[in-house]
Amino acid sequence: CIPLRDVVDGYRRVYRRLHPFEKVVADLTVRARQKRDGLTLDQVLDEIHEGRKELLLFGKDWGARCKAAPTAREAAAFQEEGEDAMYNLFTELVKGPVDGLLQLQKELRSVPAVVLDSPAVVLVGSPNVGKSSIVRVISSAAPEVNNYPFTTRGMTLGHVDVPLKGGAYLEKCQVMDSPGLLARPDDERNEMEALTLAAMMHLPTAVMYVMDLSGGAGDRCSSIKDQLELRKEVRARFPRRPWIDVVSKVDLGVVDGVEEELANIIKDSSDNPYIRLSIHDNIGVEELQVTVLEKLGQVRVVLDAMKAKSSSETSSE
Repeated sequence: CIPLRDVVDGYRRVYRRLHPFEKVVADLTVRARQKRDGLTLDQVLDEIHEGRKELLLFGKDWGARCKAAPTAREAAAFQEEGEDAMYNLFTELVKGPVDGLLQLQKELRSVPAVVLDSPAVVLVGSPNVGKSSIVRVISSAAPEVNNYPFTTRGMTLGHVDVPLKGGAYLEKCQVMDSPGLLARPDDERNEMEALTLAAMMHLPTAVMYVMDLSGGAGDRCSSIKDQLELRKEVRARFPRRPWIDVVSKVDLGVVDGVEEELANIIKDSSDNPYIRLSIHDNIGVEELQVTVLEKLGQVRVVLDAMKAKSSSETSSE
């Protein structure tokens, strides 16, 4: 049995120690529960804390009655009555928040584990542009679908083996698709979009921006204009990330004039030319696999430099 004070203090202590990406995932999970029951994690913890104080005072009062009882029989009767009263007060004040906290804990335990310090490529783009199919075709093994408590859409997570030190050994790196982003302000974005942005912001990632320029993405928010605007927004937000532009489903054709517009956008951001991809016709697949390995290698170089700098600073203290 864990004291209620330790429950409250433990949650707040662990939350402060979370990796920034884990903290975002926890916040999004809590936000989803808030939409259902109207309570934030802080409010639930505060309710438990206040209920604990009420129970403590109430228990002291009943303890005093037992101590002041003239006979042992009356003291035993007070004890039994006090236990029933304490249980009823616990049920009234604390049981609901504790049950909610346990349910939240269950949901957080179901959150998929992402390796936080391994190079990754995150696939970004509007809905229905083919990100999951790309993960499947470039992964070294069958990818898994990770489900988060705050979204009905899973995140496909694959892996590629990246040769290091001249091929002396392989590092297993992550390739993940992400929930679709829409071209709209941050305050209008939902939990799924926040997860996508958090992956780019807090994980050691290269970005693969995927576009379907056939005109058939199938979503009114996935128009070609929106996809190109979103590309400019995301690239401006993450200008230092290793970057790959992919035009998917080229077997379905490309709307006239769009590739020229995209080329100008890429030229303005000084990125490499985009890759034309058709999984159906096996166009550009090998080129994409080679480019993914190259970008993951770039991420590893940055991670190693950061690690070396951190070790140097620690040794000089």
